[in-house]
Amino acid sequence: MTPSTLQLPSALQFTVPPPGLEPRVDFTLVPIEGASGLFSLSAADGTARLFVLDAATHLPDYAPQPGTSDVERLGTSEPTVLVVVNPGARSTVNLAAPILLNTETGACQQVILEGPQWPLRAPLNAD
Repeated sequence: MTPSTLQLPSALQFTVPPPGLEPRVDFTLVPIEGASGLFSLSAADGTARLFVLDAATHLPDYAPQPGTSDVERLGTSEPTVLVVVNPGARSTVNLAAPILLNTETGACQQVILEGPQWPLRAPLNAD
């Protein structure tokens, strides 16, 4: 699916609570108007909110290789990859812990990738 036709579910359920957001597993995903591929990811109980980007839209060269068991747990062989945005004057994205999403069911999981090639705070724009 190309980024321009990306259709993501609004109700997401993590198979395991995301690190730092335990015990929350139910979230809503809402597109940010006027910002293609940018979403607000909010806990269903209203206690937490993150911004996430569709990696295919904004980071076409980002190709993480999550473990087979992580992908199988979602029930899809080709999950959509979202990355958490650290907003600021020079926004960064967390490439070390992408969110894998089954767009058909809303099942998702944040995975921790090994290796120095995956920074926690990669610059979003190389000026």
